[in-house]
Amino acid sequence: MADEEAKKEESTKEKEEHTIFVGTKPPMSYVLAIVTEFKKEDTSEVTIKARGRAISRAVDAAEIARNRFVTDTEVKDIKIDTESVTNDEGDTHNVSSIEITLAIKK
Repeated sequence: MADEEAKKEESTKEKEEHTIFVGTKPPMSYVLAIVTEFKKEDTSEVTIKARGRAISRAVDAAEIARNRFVTDTEVKDIKIDTESVTNDEGDTHNVSSIEITLAIKK
C-alpha cells in the first residue's frame, strides 16, 4: 500500500515539474518557459495551466510555442473546468480554468 502511495506521489511531482502556470506576464514569457521545459532531456510533455483572464494568454503561449519554436509537438489534451474560489471577505465565485498538454509527436 505504501509503495502505491510513493508511486502516486512521485508521479504527481513529475507532473508538477513539467507544468507552466500562466498569469499576467506577456505570452512570450510563457513561450520561453515552455521551450525551456521541452529542452530538458527527460521531458516529452508539458502542461500549461491558467484560470480566468489568463486563459487566452495560455492558449496564445501554447500556439506560439507549438507553431514557431517547438514544431515537433502536438496538443495531446485540453481540459476545461470551473473552480470555486473564495476571496478574503469570504465571498465565493466561480472561475473558469484550462489545462493544455503539449507532447512531442511520435
